[in-house]
Amino acid sequence: MFYTIPTERPHTPLLDTVIVPSDLRQLSLAELDQLVDELRHFLLYTVGQTGGHFGAGLGVVELTVALHYCFDTPDDHLIWDVGHQTYPHKILTGRREQMGSLRRKDGLAPFPSRDESPFDTFGVGHSSTSISAGLGMALAKKAQGNPSKTVAVIGDGAMTAGMAFEALNHAGSLDADMLVILNDNAMSISENVGGLASYFARILSSRFYLNVRQGGKKILSHLPSAQNFARKTEEHMKGMVVPGTLFDELGLNYIGPIDGHDLRALVSALTNIKDQRGPQFLHLVTQKGKGFEPAEAAPIGTHSMSKIETTPVGRNEKLPSYSNIFGQWVCDKAQADARLMAITPAMREGSDLVAFSERFADRYFDVAIAEQHAVTLAAGLACEGMKPVVAIYSTFLQRAYDQLVHDIAIQNLDVLFAIDRAGLLEDGPTHSGVFDYSFLRCIPNIVLMAPSDESELKAMLEFGYDHSGPACVRYPRGAITGEGSETPIEIELGRGTIRRSGSEIAILVFGSMLTTGRTVAEQLNATLVDMRFVKPLDEALIKHLASQHDFVVTLEENAIQGGAGSAVNESLARTGYRGLVLNLGIPDEFIQPEKPAEMIKAAGLDATSILQQILDHQAAFDN
Repeated sequence: MFYTIPTERPHTPLLDTVIVPSDLRQLSLAELDQLVDELRHFLLYTVGQTGGHFGAGLGVVELTVALHYCFDTPDDHLIWDVGHQTYPHKILTGRREQMGSLRRKDGLAPFPSRDESPFDTFGVGHSSTSISAGLGMALAKKAQGNPSKTVAVIGDGAMTAGMAFEALNHAGSLDADMLVILNDNAMSISENVGGLASYFARILSSRFYLNVRQGGKKILSHLPSAQNFARKTEEHMKGMVVPGTLFDELGLNYIGPIDGHDLRALVSALTNIKDQRGPQFLHLVTQKGKGFEPAEAAPIGTHSMSKIETTPVGRNEKLPSYSNIFGQWVCDKAQADARLMAITPAMREGSDLVAFSERFADRYFDVAIAEQHAVTLAAGLACEGMKPVVAIYSTFLQRAYDQLVHDIAIQNLDVLFAIDRAGLLEDGPTHSGVFDYSFLRCIPNIVLMAPSDESELKAMLEFGYDHSGPACVRYPRGAITGEGSETPIEIELGRGTIRRSGSEIAILVFGSMLTTGRTVAEQLNATLVDMRFVKPLDEALIKHLASQHDFVVTLEENAIQGGAGSAVNESLARTGYRGLVLNLGIPDEFIQPEKPAEMIKAAGLDATSILQQILDHQAAFDN
């Protein structure tokens, strides 16, 4: 058991000999126990240096070792769901000494990446994709006559998404050879490990049982009535001691639950299962944060961590985050209006709904990783006169786009979307929220607002809540600017505001880029405009600015293609504007993981880069 994060690289003599998994397979079972301890120690050290997810990784150390020990990776394919738990996998697959570059420019990706390693067979970031991808790979191998194995590892949280069950349902109807491993770290079922359940799991995973089961199927295939009787008998036996009947009904052979930290049991089960034909389902029970006492005690709070600062850093009093502002607002509003219902897809802590969930438990709904359900649930509540507020990250709202269009917008329902984590995030392309302006502004009936500071956030949440129809408030991660007004702000539908008057150049800013825009505007003596609304756009203000300025610049932390700048272009085209136009935003590429400030710079959205692009654009036309 470890109690602190090591600040110096630990002594790992056995781990140092494992460059790739084929080295791992040369070790004895006794040596694997030592390797597990060293791997867990090294993982703690690494995350202390870089920050990142580590609770999930600690929980699958034994599983990761067992998988690479029993399967011939990378020829056998391992598909990891979400990717939070793949740091041990990266360490064992040739990237141990690169772990210090995690989330840094030209460094390792925080999630599996096909471009990074042949051992990363599928790129992930969002949850619940592993079974679908694994099934596709298994079917392709079957068509090609490729005998290699396919294993999909999915967590119990990811199993709450409908996509996982869609894939299971399909897998069970096919004869594809694949293994699905459920990594179950929910405390509520831990008592199922032990006693009769553990004994029965050992029986179900034994080579004798699996061979008899497989042979019996062939014999009984010619006797349908006997086959049905045998199947029902087996299901009822399993149902008495294990929760696997559901998966058997879907057509997968359920085995488990097995203690996911018992290395020898894992190796035995995987060795026996891997040569079985058809879809198999292995249920493991693990402990998130295993081996690190603080993480075992608080698995939610230690889901991820920031890197350890080895030298004191002088800081002013910490400002609240945009999420904190939302969390306070939603509690205050719920106190004043009993119709308010808050919904989140497993983002309670991140969206700062902890206080709300405690104070208004009967009006709080965490639907787990089920974004589609979250949006349509809100639609149903709105149909009956309630006022649902959906707290969701920008990147995850992408997963519920059809429901947003079909169930909310077409019916013009009163739903407020608090869209958090907008803009570039250091987890990289899978988590950066840089497409929402583009995919939201094209939907009829949607109101889309972008606050530039905490005062506007509060005012826009209030306005969106009172608005009749779907409204979205899109805000970034991190601390507020501290520049908000102390007096309440009046928000008028589709109206921006001029923050600074200048000459020749007008800089139209959407949302979080206002502070940067002000720096640039002051250097250019440009007019600075806080647009506030992406939809409806303040076309009257744009027309006025176009008549007074020869150069219009738009600035947003969203994809340039189809974004807020594109909306301004459309408006200018309608008025016949003939001046210069420059749209600045996220370029047509996926910005790779880095420190947030460096990602902004890579996108050309820091003040220095913006200023230079404006001057270059102006010079190109002057010449």
